[in-house]
Amino acid sequence: MRGFRGWDDNRTGWGALLGDAVAGPDVPAHAAPARVEDPAGLPAAYIEVGQLDIFRDEDLTYALRLSQAGVPVEFHLHPGVPHEFDGIAFTTDVARRVMADRIRVLSSL
Repeated sequence: MRGFRGWDDNRTGWGALLGDAVAGPDVPAHAAPARVEDPAGLPAAYIEVGQLDIFRDEDLTYALRLSQAGVPVEFHLHPGVPHEFDGIAFTTDVARRVMADRIRVLSSL
């Protein structure tokens, strides 16, 4: 289902965060950590994404880059769900599992 879209307003989001720096060379790494050349030394990461989410591939790539650099990564790819699935269908089993994982990870900090 490559054509499913759950989020299509990236320009507004990035513009609100970055102003004139959108898509330019001066985007700070804390705003777009995937731009970090060497992610070694970054803190451990918890990354989750739905299989149908338009951010899936960039999340997978970022998790792989972190892992290859020796950064501890907990990664979850949730089958068959789009972006914001946990807000759209918050009573589903997958949304409940996601919330339990988030609580577990946040409680461990």
